[in-house]
Parts: sequence; structure tokens; C-alpha cells
Amino acid sequence: MLAALLSSDLPAEVRTLISGCALVGVGLTACISCRYRATRSIGLRRRAYHLWSLACLSAALGNLGLMLNGAQRDRQTISASDITLLATLLLAAAGVITFPLARRRGTDLVRMLLDGVVVGGSILAVVSIRTWSQVAAMDPVVAVVNLIAPVIDIVVATLATLLFMRSARGDRSVLGATAIGFTLYAISDLLYALRLVGTGSFELGTPVDLGWMAGYALIAWSVANASTPDARQDEGQVESSPVIGTATVFTVFLLAALLSLVGVEEVRVNFVSGVLWAVVLLAVLGRQFFLVIDNEQLRRTLEQRVVERTRSLRQVTRQSDLLVNSVGDGIYGVDRFGLITFVNPAAADALGYEALELIGHDAHATFHAPAPSGVSYPADSCYIVEAIRDGLVTSAEEDSYLRADGLEIPVEVTATPLTDDGATLGAVVVFRDVTQRREVDRLKNEFVSMVSHELRTPLTAIRGSLGLLAGGALGALTPAASRMVDIALVSSERLTRLINEILDLERMEAGALPMELHDLPAAGLVRTALEQASVLATEAGVALRVVHAEGVVRADEDRVVQTLLNLLGNAIKFSDPGQEVTVQSVRRGSFVEFEVSDSGRGIPEDKLDAVFARFQQVDSSDAREKGGSGLGLAISRSIVERLGGRIWARNNDDGGAAFRFTLPASLAAPHASPPRTAEAALQARDRVPDPAPAG
Repeated sequence: MLAALLSSDLPAEVRTLISGCALVGVGLTACISCRYRATRSIGLRRRAYHLWSLACLSAALGNLGLMLNGAQRDRQTISASDITLLATLLLAAAGVITFPLARRRGTDLVRMLLDGVVVGGSILAVVSIRTWSQVAAMDPVVAVVNLIAPVIDIVVATLATLLFMRSARGDRSVLGATAIGFTLYAISDLLYALRLVGTGSFELGTPVDLGWMAGYALIAWSVANASTPDARQDEGQVESSPVIGTATVFTVFLLAALLSLVGVEEVRVNFVSGVLWAVVLLAVLGRQFFLVIDNEQLRRTLEQRVVERTRSLRQVTRQSDLLVNSVGDGIYGVDRFGLITFVNPAAADALGYEALELIGHDAHATFHAPAPSGVSYPADSCYIVEAIRDGLVTSAEEDSYLRADGLEIPVEVTATPLTDDGATLGAVVVFRDVTQRREVDRLKNEFVSMVSHELRTPLTAIRGSLGLLAGGALGALTPAASRMVDIALVSSERLTRLINEILDLERMEAGALPMELHDLPAAGLVRTALEQASVLATEAGVALRVVHAEGVVRADEDRVVQTLLNLLGNAIKFSDPGQEVTVQSVRRGSFVEFEVSDSGRGIPEDKLDAVFARFQQVDSSDAREKGGSGLGLAISRSIVERLGGRIWARNNDDGGAAFRFTLPASLAAPHASPPRTAEAALQARDRVPDPAPAG
């Protein structure tokens, strides 16, 4: 609309008034916008916005004075408005120079200033050559005041453009719009100067004024919508390549030289144009000189950083090698193809190889021992392949490694995938020779078994004698004597149960306890276990409830009921009177999952796995307060694992704990061949799904 009004046939006084009011209005708007942004900024940004606010205020006052004085200019006099508008440009330049760069080097600001001088000086030199006769007729002071304004505008626009290319990402919208605004402002100032030189006068109210208005408006809009980047974002940014800035400066310089020659019949280099070209050439040489200095500083800094980083990397590498080589456990790494990439001395010594002999060999094929039948285990089920292919972490898995001399050694393995940015690069395997530990376990088991067997005979005699005494075989006992005999009888029965549990556990772990597998409905197993546990639940005031029972399992009935009874007894023992214990079974693929859940105090997260170890209690006082030997869960785990399943514990979201175990489902399909022995079910154990989360 303003463009249409300023280009219309309205009287000159009306167009001057419209243009003057618009210039004052957009100047004050830009001033308020910069002031608003300054109050919400800190550091150099706050200072830059303050300077721009003063510049816009100065421009508004200058345009107001120019409008009040008739809005007409000639090339023989200067006014206070000229000085005010010149101060506006200097304040704007100071604001652009003050605006923070992402990471400013020592010569960066100097090069930016010289770039502005080259661009502005080149344009002014062309103008001086083409309009020298008119410029010579002007008063020298007036000429300097009026012709220096376009130069400062061009310098400021150049600086804003260079700042846009080197600024932090959050500042680019502000500086981009600001650079365009200063460019429009510079174009209007240049047209103003050419008209003043060519015609000898200038007045507001023409389309030339639109450049100033648009410049103010862009600055006001961009500053009002600016964001304040984080200081860390500034530090993370670096200056872009100086190629674009150098190409721009030299392009303007060469175009100015060509324009000074094209269309001029006789080139007369006057004193002013000569001085301008000399200044431009010195600025070009200066910027290149500082660019060389800057590049040299960068080269030296880069070389120093490379040396420091190399030294640090070597130190870290030495420390890592020292740590890996000092570890007593064997450690080796493989790439994504399973080929060994490094081996520590402990691993090479345990396997009977030199470390370099193993590099490049397939880990699984080289030292993973075959099955007892002599057939190699499939590589697809190896924990190394699972770590690389599926990202699975294997912890404390037992395996057998084959030494270079053909001797097999039992090991405990932990395999972890080696990832970088989400991509699996290989795996790291840590193993420990557990030969001595297995020997200790064997001796301990033999000792426990021997002691248990030796205790059963005298215990049988003790129980029999106590039973006879309690039954009055030697006559009636006094109440005190009867009470003591009852206590001794209960204690002997408890000790007998403990010995039987130990013997059962030893036989199961040794594979000496036979199991007869049949197709058994899960509902019948749950019902049998609940019937046997009902007396204990009634005494404790705890209710038993079946939530859901489905599926048919291939298992030993007595052992599954024993497992359910152990879990039910454990849940009842840790439930308060009035609470409820629930049981359910659900078909999950080729397995049936059983769950026994209570509403008691739950299990500490760090003991969810430990409770399945021998003689383990959640709390040390449980053995005294709740009773029990701490073998029930260990026996349950042995039973489930021998039947080809898995057992685990989880805490419920609403309180209490849930014990779950899986058993192979009955294979009813005609082509399927169900396992006939517990050993056959045990071979299918690796196909058991991972424990599902409790809930």
C-alpha cells in the first residue's frame, strides 16, 4: 500500500508526510523490539540489542527532524538530521560487531571489518569515478557526510551477512533478516546519494523510501521473534569455511573494477577515487594477510591438538592394555563374523596358545569343546553368535573349552555385545576356569551326601524311640516329660525332612533321581497341590484360589506337585492372615507357565535370583520366625530344570511376590515324538522362552 501511495499522483507534501510518518513509526517499532529483546538477553547479545535499539531511536529522531524541516536536501548544506542519521549507522555497525559469534578467533573480527571496507569502498569508488564532476561541485564536508553513509551501510550489511554464516544456529534467523534489512537500507542510501549528486537535491516521498522502511520492519520483526541460544550451543559451533566470504569479497571487487571501466569514454582517476582504490587494495591485502595468519594459527593449533590427542590416546591405550593384561580371567574379543580380534595373556595361557596364534580364528570352531557324543554344537546357538546377532548378554553360563593340547576345561562364561551408535561390531567374552571350583563342589557334595546317609540311621532309631516313649510303651509320662518328648519328636522329624531334602537335591543335581514323564493336565496338578496345602493355609488364615488352569504338560506328577507345594508353602508362610494366594497355569507356545502369587512383603530386587540358592532366606531372621531349611526353592529349581523348564521370581506391582515356572507342553500332534525321559526334556531346555515380566 505504501508503494502505491508513494508512486501515485498525490501532492508532494502529502507523500512526504506519509513517508516521514512511516519512517518514524517503523523506526520506533524497531527501537521497542530491540529494547524488548535486550531485557531478555544476557552478555554480548544484550549489548548488541541495546546498540540496535539506540540506532533505531536515532534513526526515528533523524527522520522526524528531516520531516519537520521540509524533508528536502541539497548538496551544499548539512543538517542535524544528517549527523543523527550518520550516528544511527555507526551505532548499528557497533551492534553488529558486538553480536557474539559461535567461536571467535583473534583475527576474525578484523577480517570481517576489512571485508566490509572492500565491498563498500569498491562500490563508492565506482560511484566516484562515474559522478566525480558532480561530487566535485559539492561542499567537501557535505560530500563526505552524504557519501560515507552508503559505505557504512554496505559495511554493516556485509558484517551482518558474514555473522549469519558464522553464527550459532539459534541466531541465524535474526542475523539473516537483519542482513537483508541492512542491505535494503544500503540500497536506499546509495540511491539517495546518487540522486543527491546527480540532481543536487533530494526529498522524501518517493519509492526510494521503501528500502528504509522495509529495512526497519525486517529488523523489528526478526528481533521480536528471536530466540536466545544456550551458551553451550555457542561454544559447540565453529566458524564455517572462509571460502564463501573470500569469493564474495573478490567478486564484488572485480565487478566494481569492471563497472568503473564499462561505459566510460575516458577514465579520469581523480584524487578521491585513487584514494578509495588504494584503501580497497590495502583492505584486500590486509584481509588476505590476516587470513594467512589465521590459517597458520589454526594449523599450529591443530598440530598441537593432534600431538596432545595422540599422546592421550597412547596413554589410554597403554592403560587399557595394562588393565586387560592384568586381569586374571580370560578375555577375548571377536568381530561381527565371530573372528578373534584380541586375546589377553590370561586367556591365551588358559587355552594353551600364544596370543597371536588365535587372532583371526573363529572362536566357536577353535576352542569350544564338542558334545559328549563328539558332535560339535551348532554355531547358531552359541552365546557368541547370540551376542552379535541378537544383542543378548550371557552371564555366568557354564561351558567347556578345548585347550591346544586337547584337554577340556570347564569354564564360566560372560558374553557381552560390543556396540557403537546402535550397531553391533562384535562381542567381548570373559571366561574363568572353574576346574578347582567344580572339584570343591564335588567333594562338598560327597561330604554332604555321606553325612546325610550316616545321619539317617541314628535318626531313624531316635524317632522310633521317641515314638515309643510318646505312645506310653514304658508307661505313662509326666506332663513335663511328655512335653519334652513331643519337642524332641518334632525336632527329629524336622531334621529327617532336612536330610531327605538334601539327599533329594543331591540326587537331582547328579541326575540320579529317576523321573517318569506322562501327559498331565495342569488343572489336575494344581488341584492336587491345593488339596495338600489347604491344611497349612487354614492354620495360617490364608485363602487359596485358582485363577485359571489350562494346558497339558509332559512331566513327572509327583515332582511337579512337590514344586507347587514348595511354592504354595512359601507363599502361605509369608502372607498375613486374611490375605490370598492365587495359582494359575497358562499355555504359552510350546510351554505351560505356572504361577503362584501372594500379597506379602515381596522380595528385595537384589535377591530375586539368590532365593533359589541353597539355604537362602530373604531375611536372616526368617529361619527363626518362619521356619524352613532354605532348600525348598533350590529343590524346585532343580526339578523344573530337569524337566526342561525354567523358574524365576518377580515382585507384583501391587505388592507381594510371584513365582513362575515353565514346563514343556504335551505334544499331541501325530507326527510329534514327545520326550520319554527327563534327559530328553532337559535337552530341550535351551528352547524355553525368556521369563515374561510379572504383572
